[in-house]
Amino acid sequence: MRIEVLVDVKTTLGEGPVWDVEQQRLYWIDSADGRILRCTDDGRELRAWDVGQKIGSMALRKDGRTAIVALQNGVHTLDLNSGDLTLVIDPEPHLPNNRLNDGKVDRQGRFIFGSMDTLEDNASAKLYRLDADLGLHTLDEGIIVSNGPCWSPSGETLYFCDTWSGEIWAYDYDSTSGSVSNRRTFAKVDTSSGGAADGCTVDAEGCLWQALVYAGQLVRYTPDGHVDRIIQMPVKKVTSLTFGGPNLDTLFVTSMAKPPLPRFPGDGQQRGALFAISGLGVQGIAERRFAS
Repeated sequence: MRIEVLVDVKTTLGEGPVWDVEQQRLYWIDSADGRILRCTDDGRELRAWDVGQKIGSMALRKDGRTAIVALQNGVHTLDLNSGDLTLVIDPEPHLPNNRLNDGKVDRQGRFIFGSMDTLEDNASAKLYRLDADLGLHTLDEGIIVSNGPCWSPSGETLYFCDTWSGEIWAYDYDSTSGSVSNRRTFAKVDTSSGGAADGCTVDAEGCLWQALVYAGQLVRYTPDGHVDRIIQMPVKKVTSLTFGGPNLDTLFVTSMAKPPLPRFPGDGQQRGALFAISGLGVQGIAERRFAS
């Protein structure tokens, strides 16, 4: 196994990596600075888009020329050529302390995303589903910080976590309707080192990988929820991860250069970098584009 800095961009709050198999490009975001970034699997051809406000997550649309983006004040479409933003819907205009956060596309092309309380102490957030017809539906609520939506290889189980709950949850996921049911605890998160549940992805073997932010660890869980492997990263504030590269066998890991609140710890010189881990002997699952 080899861990290397792929791009040393010092993202204030790096998040949401997405590998697009058609373009063979990695997209990720700087949530705090309101940027989308893109590069090749070896860190070349770096490009950035400024969206003008905090961003929680993004996904390419099926045309590859536009993206769906979860911004501080609602879901927008982004024209990647012009940089123009168009509001789709703002689900929480009545909650000024909330903003939209982590999101990902399901196997059918629906965008699943959540919101968060920016002070990280009030359970005012929700988990949403945006369909291809741009209709919005609430899947769950009573959440503080939405993070880590991803699916089992079959697409029939949705994994999700409220960062400060100390748990990763699993839901039965109806692939036809996009509805969820039977929420249960998939795994307890070890927070003894000061870490908390952040971004997740699932590999081709059905194991869930999670970034344990503030602890500097990547944790792999088996499909039955047991810890299978722990990777210690060179920085504490790892935030999210995804598999990519030509063979989907490189694990890309985002990190933050500056914690969002004073109570969170600082970090070393490599803080905010984008990391690439090779030699894991594991492949990921190709991410889908938003079906609109």
